[in-house]
Amino acid sequence: MPADFNIKSGGMIRLTIFPLAVLPPLVSLIPLIGTSTNLTVSNMPVCLEGDELPPVLMAPLPDIEPPFVTPGTGTVSVTLPPMNKTILTENGKAIFIKGTPFMAEFQLIAPGMQPIPFSTVTDPVAKKLSMAEFVTTNVMVKEG
Repeated sequence: MPADFNIKSGGMIRLTIFPLAVLPPLVSLIPLIGTSTNLTVSNMPVCLEGDELPPVLMAPLPDIEPPFVTPGTGTVSVTLPPMNKTILTENGKAIFIKGTPFMAEFQLIAPGMQPIPFSTVTDPVAKKLSMAEFVTTNVMVKEG
């Protein structure tokens, strides 16, 4: 694995949902919160396995996708591939590195709805794929 920059608190995650659903919390970059207690970059804790989802992404999110006028809700999940993390550290968790874009999922809990005369059509796509990537504010410390 080539060397790449560590992700620390203040680094960001960007998610793009397909098909192009509008999830208001995902409109911009979302800051990550590192939980390392002994590894820092620029005095900020590095992000370890388990820090993939910032708190704002842990709660159910609204899914606003035309033509469904009644929003649905769903949850985001992320599984990091090997190119986005280091080998395990002493505490048994890997450190995040910028790496390459990776896949995430948006799983509907309640589908959006489109009322039509005498009926309602619901969003038939229960699982929406997403492209995710880390955006780093660290340009000094690399792992690999």
